[in-house]
Amino acid sequence: MATSKSIYTCTECGGTNAKWLGKCPHCGAWNTLTETAAEPSGGAKNRYQALAKSQPVATLSEIEASDYDRTPTGQEELDRVLGGGIVAGGVVLIGGDPGIGKSTLLLQAVESLSQTVKVLYVTGEESGAQVAMRSRRLGLAGDKVRVLAEIGLEKILATIEAEEPDFCVIDSIQTLYSEQLTSAPGSVTQVRECAAQLTRTAKARGCAMVLVGHVTKEGALAGPRVLEHIVDTVLYFEGDTHSSFRLVRAIKNRFGAVNEIGVFAMTEKGLKGVANPSAIFLSTHTEPVPGSCVLVTLEGTRPLLVELQALVDSGGASPRRLSVGLDRDRLAMLLAVLHRHAGVATGDQDVFVNAVGGVRITEPAADLAVMLAIQSSLRGKALPKGFIAFGEVGLAGEVRPAPRGQERLKEAAKLGFSVALVPKANAPKKPIEGLTIHAVERVEQAIDVLRGLV
Repeated sequence: MATSKSIYTCTECGGTNAKWLGKCPHCGAWNTLTETAAEPSGGAKNRYQALAKSQPVATLSEIEASDYDRTPTGQEELDRVLGGGIVAGGVVLIGGDPGIGKSTLLLQAVESLSQTVKVLYVTGEESGAQVAMRSRRLGLAGDKVRVLAEIGLEKILATIEAEEPDFCVIDSIQTLYSEQLTSAPGSVTQVRECAAQLTRTAKARGCAMVLVGHVTKEGALAGPRVLEHIVDTVLYFEGDTHSSFRLVRAIKNRFGAVNEIGVFAMTEKGLKGVANPSAIFLSTHTEPVPGSCVLVTLEGTRPLLVELQALVDSGGASPRRLSVGLDRDRLAMLLAVLHRHAGVATGDQDVFVNAVGGVRITEPAADLAVMLAIQSSLRGKALPKGFIAFGEVGLAGEVRPAPRGQERLKEAAKLGFSVALVPKANAPKKPIEGLTIHAVERVEQAIDVLRGLV
């Protein structure tokens, strides 16, 4: 008997090699080559076709361009992340931990869209009865939602051609397989082939499509990175399964802004959008407590108020530096700047910093708020009630402006905050009603203003 040949495929980039290597020669990743069966040569002809009819070379300025028509999904927070709604022919990839609520959110969106357009929900992880059970539990009518329980790619493509939906959900891409390939569902080859074929169908038929993707233990989307390059939009579903709040974050969006965030609350009737997400990330202190400072951060186009908490305590021979929701290396840098330019020594102290609500702060505009929280905890004195701060801090001790400072201040004033410590470049030309603004240029000035306030 002829033995079947095997090849080694990289789980990161999808590159193949004839033998196993510790390092992928294509992308340089270590220990990512897995053994798979080699595909037989001489496959079906014309399997890969262009997304559109070939056109002659044209000058860019002469090509007619029109804006994309968007269809709202009925979920305002999801529409915000998508850039206003779904686009005909657009392909969205959404990933998240198991049980986070991906299928629930998409079933709710399908129900809303079914009132205006033709929809198709393809499930490869559940039976039709299970989808119907979840629909009843969520209180959805489902009288116009078409459901297909199938994992064969060719059958799914035939159903899309017969049903001609305007919106299609594939749950999930890792469960599909193509008869053209011999590898198992979920393998790099199958995921790459199925995603490419579905994307090609979506572009050719003008059908908006959502692909649900699994994630690895590290939280990244499972499968080859080419999967994220193929699609138009990549969304991450984040949140703690022990909490009722969920975040949907856009990492890539060809039809809108990236780093947008949508906030949902998980209820008995499914996911509901949160109108005022700042309330999630603020603690409910009756009176101000030491070590707490409110930051006005920016998530895409939305200003959010997040409470940063710091705890400074006497340490041992090797003091600890621990941060949750912020970069630990940046915390060490801020402590050094605080010591050098403001004379606040924490070399023999344990320093712990936490962002309330499980949110991750990545922008440098949080530097000033972190410093003020540390100073407040070290002195044991609380910041004034209704106090907010933002601004980037440099190694030379200067306080640099944050982008879109006016919107941050207006959001803080709208939520009832009365005192703000901001970079001088972010100070508004016209006073904001109800908000007292202290503008500083250096770290030592900020510490002096803080000591005057408390």
